Order: sequence, then C-alpha cells, then structure tokens
Amino acid sequence: MKPGPLLRLKGMIRKEWLQVIRDPSSIAIAFLLPLLLLFIFGYGVSLDAKNIRVGLVIEQPDSASLSFVGGFEQSPYFAPVILPSIQEAENELRASTISGIVWLRHNFATDYLRNESPPIGVLINGVDANTARLIEGYVQGIWFGWLEQQAERAGKPLRSPVQLEQRIWFNPQVRSTDFLVPGILAMIMTLIGSLLTALVIAREWERGTMESLLVTRISVNEILVGKLIPYFLLGMGGLLLSLVMAHTLFQVPMRGSLWLLLVISALFLWVALGMGFFISTIFKSQFVAAMVALVTAFLPAFILSGFIFDIRSMPIIIQGVTHLIAARYYVAILHTLFLVGDVWSVILPNAAALVAMGLFFHGLVYRKTRKRLE
Repeated sequence: MKPGPLLRLKGMIRKEWLQVIRDPSSIAIAFLLPLLLLFIFGYGVSLDAKNIRVGLVIEQPDSASLSFVGGFEQSPYFAPVILPSIQEAENELRASTISGIVWLRHNFATDYLRNESPPIGVLINGVDANTARLIEGYVQGIWFGWLEQQAERAGKPLRSPVQLEQRIWFNPQVRSTDFLVPGILAMIMTLIGSLLTALVIAREWERGTMESLLVTRISVNEILVGKLIPYFLLGMGGLLLSLVMAHTLFQVPMRGSLWLLLVISALFLWVALGMGFFISTIFKSQFVAAMVALVTAFLPAFILSGFIFDIRSMPIIIQGVTHLIAARYYVAILHTLFLVGDVWSVILPNAAALVAMGLFFHGLVYRKTRKRLE
C-alpha cells in the first residue's frame, strides 16, 4: 500500500529533526548565536556617550567658575580633567587623550556679575562627528543648568526669551540598549532563517542525500514543507530565548502585545526561510551558500534596515534600496512594539510588505525546485 501525503510529510519532518539533533551546528546557529549576538550588542555596543574625558582650563578660579565646573564633575557624561593652561589642553586634545576642552578665561566671573555675556571657549575633537555633537549638547545642557541655578540663588527668573520644556517620548532614559536590543532580534532571525536553511540544504547536495530524496515518491510541496517546519520551530525557539534575555538581562520594555510580536516574528522568519531556501536552490556548496547568505541577507539587514543607521539620513537612492530589505519592515515593527505600543498605522503596512516578500521568495523556490538531478 502506497503511503499517503500526510505519512510522507511526517516522515520528512522526522528525518529533518533527526538531522538537526545529529548536527551540532544547527543547534549552535539557532540558540548559541542569539546568545552571543545579544551579549555583544547588549553589553559591548553602546551609542551612549558617557565618561567623556574633557579638559577644564580655569584661568582665574573663583566661586562662579568652580560652581560651573561642578556641573561637569556631577555629570555622568563627563570625566573632567583640570589642566593648567590652554596650550597644554590643546596638546592633550591633539594627542586624543581628551575629547574636548572647556576654557574659562580670567574675566569669566567679572563679566557675569556685570550682567555681560562671559566668554566660554569650547573646543571639541570632531573626528567622531556623532560624539562631537553629543559633547556639544551636553556642554550646553550644563551651561543652561548653571544659569538656572545661579538665577534661583539670586531669587530672579532666568532672563531668556524662550522657555524650553522638553519631553522625551518612548525612551525617556535615552538608553541606546532599548533601541539596539529589539533591532538585534531582526539580525538573529535573519541569520537563523537564511543562513541555517542555506547551509543545511547545501550540505545535503554535497553529501548526496538530496539525490536520494528526489527519487522517492515524495512531492516538491512535501519536501519544502517538511524542511520548513523544523527550522521554523528552531527559529521561534531562538526568538523566545532572545525575548527572555531582552526582558531579564537588559530590562528592555515591552509596551506592545506579546502575541502580536510573535505573529510578526513568525511572518518575518517565514520570509527569511524563503530567502535561505532560494539561496540553496542556486548554490549547492556549503561555503558558497554561507557567503551568499551573509552578503545578500545579513549585511544588508545590518546596514540598511535602520537597526543602527537612520534610514532618513541616507541618500535618496539608498533609501529606495532599503525597501528591498525585509529586515527594514521587521525592525520598524520591533521598535514600535517594544518602545511605543500597538501602533497599527506602523504595523499593518510593514506586515503587508513582509507578506508580499514572503510570497515572492517562496514562489521563486517553488518554481526553482524540481524533481530532477541536473
């Protein structure tokens, strides 16, 4: 009696699970790699500028200048270093031992007491433009804080034509970890989906087991579904492990619905698996398939998804290219669900784009996969 489709599919799934259990690299990619990436980006990578070494030059120390310098000593962003002269401070800046200079000249206190604008020299190492802008903003914040403190001590309102009241939404602590950790989930799912499937199927071609599979009665649909289900479950397992780490180790808030996050993640994993399957149908060498998966899936997702670099600051042509990157849509949804909530005006368009890309890649895989050996 010939086995039915369900029995053949069950056998195919069992065969894939046995291959996963006997292959340590599949377990490593699905579970150890997410741990490694989360530790690196959660603990080792930070976009925050803290403990910045800045040189303070005070030509005439007095109560006013020392109270201003106290703002730097109490700030978590600066590690101030008192230097005797501007010449020595400039030498330190050239040697990159400090990142900036704040120069209070001898007439700082007298000009302030005369209600004049006291000159403050600020020199910043601009080699790293992002850090330079942060230092500039931090120095201005300390300056305005000192002016408010002096006005409060004198019992007078601060003379300013504009009263700035700022509110930081969605990430009030301004922690880069809350931004990076959700984004790294997209990188993890991209690697699990594209790299794992591309390697596994290419390995079957190298070992000759794929040819043995093609001569059986099993259909193309049963082959694809039987291979998809085990690695889909592996990917979701890696996602759950990553979510637990994001919540327990890095205290990243989760303001959206967990069930919605799981549904969207399953959708993106389906897209990533389609990319991996498509790569494996073209390149039947493990080494080549791995390199192609990294270059065409992981690197574009890392650079062009908005994970680290803001898409709106990219050139117009590159912004257009990002619409071809599936991780772009997933990262947008992740940031919204983790930090903002269930904002459907963001979730629905990006989810629709993922559905379209998934249908595209899986359609290509179905057309490319035929039961022939050439």
